Amino acid sequence: MEASALSYFLMAWTDPYLIFLIAVGTFAGIYVGVIPGLSVTMAVSILISFTFSWDVNEALAMMAGVFLGGVYGGSRTAILLNIPGAPAAIAAGFDGYPLAKMGLAGMAIGVSTTVSFFGALFGIAVLAVAAPFISELALDVAPRDYLLLAALGLLLIGALSGESLAKGMFAGALGILIGMVGLDPITVEPRMTFGTTAMMGGIHYVTAMIGFFGVSEALVQVRNLDKRVIKQKVDKILPSWNVILKHLPLSLRCSFIGTIIGALPGTGGDIAALLAYGHAARSVKKPSKPFGKGAIEGIIAPESACNAAVGGAYIPMLTLGIPGDAVTAVLIGALYIHGLKPGPMLMIETPHLFWFTVGNLVLAAFFMLIFGLTGIRAFAKMVEMPPALLMPIIVILSVVGTYSIQNSLTDVYWMLAFGIFGYFLKRYGYQIGPIILGVILGPIMDINFRRAILSTRGDIGEFLLELVTHPISLILVITMILLLIAQTPAGQRFTARRRLKKEAANIE
Repeated sequence: MEASALSYFLMAWTDPYLIFLIAVGTFAGIYVGVIPGLSVTMAVSILISFTFSWDVNEALAMMAGVFLGGVYGGSRTAILLNIPGAPAAIAAGFDGYPLAKMGLAGMAIGVSTTVSFFGALFGIAVLAVAAPFISELALDVAPRDYLLLAALGLLLIGALSGESLAKGMFAGALGILIGMVGLDPITVEPRMTFGTTAMMGGIHYVTAMIGFFGVSEALVQVRNLDKRVIKQKVDKILPSWNVILKHLPLSLRCSFIGTIIGALPGTGGDIAALLAYGHAARSVKKPSKPFGKGAIEGIIAPESACNAAVGGAYIPMLTLGIPGDAVTAVLIGALYIHGLKPGPMLMIETPHLFWFTVGNLVLAAFFMLIFGLTGIRAFAKMVEMPPALLMPIIVILSVVGTYSIQNSLTDVYWMLAFGIFGYFLKRYGYQIGPIILGVILGPIMDINFRRAILSTRGDIGEFLLELVTHPISLILVITMILLLIAQTPAGQRFTARRRLKKEAANIE
């Protein structure tokens, strides 16, 4: 790093006021992320109106803190209450909440905070070193590749199905069906709206997420009013060095996945977290516990990925002027408000802003670690509440969070309906994870399949040919085929035999 670049990088580190703004932004972002429905995008959008008259450096410093803190904050309620505070935290609850029910909420949040910090630094490092290369890669990703990525994510249904793959597939199909409600994205024809205008806008996936996870959990708590409260162990929050070193390769791989997914325009931390969780479920041979039952690897993978996706999302924004996700789309608007034009010319005309942004994000990551490790004991007390007190809190959070998405009572009604439906699904052994997976990934597959077909003028043969002639598409197709083979009974037997041979060789 040249001397001038280093001075811009350290600008926020040497200015007490900028340090204060990043700290306030990170703290606010964490606690906005905790509340279901109050998205990071919403927080940054509101912040723009306050920072309109600020100096551009001050505005960018606080926004970086809010962004990074908000992505991390959603995992707390996912772990403690099984209500993801943000879509990126959905996967953290798959194993974080079971750990909280075992009395290990403090340990789960400590691991989440540590790997979130590591993932954030990884993504920022890639932003600093390889931004031009990654941005060029992002431009080469076509609609067919987004289709394949979403299809890869759907393969996670097998890992989330519990004991019955058939029930998991039904739940995933149900989620895709929910995601299809509303106006067709290409023809603008109503789909499954039953002639009502209220359904033409579709069903927001966060509404479904809060209902299926939050309200259904509250109803489960009603059945356990007499159940003994589990005391949380919060004496040891930071994971040991042995745990960190043991899972470092997994965290590195998932941080890489998160950075690449974050750099793809239109994706975000939620997709990155789900793909990383699927990678962990398939690649970790001996998890600490079964996935979905409290595996620490089930926290490490998605939290590394979704926080690394923050640095990834900045890459196309700064180098190409293309938003990596919804938050960076808002940040592009903020740059224009302050007289800047994100894209190649930004890197040429104002290179100091690039290194200033990198420095802001690194400082925000350290504040995220500090604030993330404080208050864990107080938060863990939430899980120790008697169900009779905890249930109303969950319902109130769910209602407030759902209404705040679009200020719509219709969303609240949908959320309550999904909560009741989710309760009965849980009673009969259906997992909720595949439903949310379908709700998120179904529309992505739909729109990108249609775009890919339109790009070939409706020629299916040309579409199939492109899948095997374009390098990115071919890699994704091969990966999908290998994963499908690995999930067949023959593939599972082959994997089991290899594992036994390896264990036998280690014993000898």
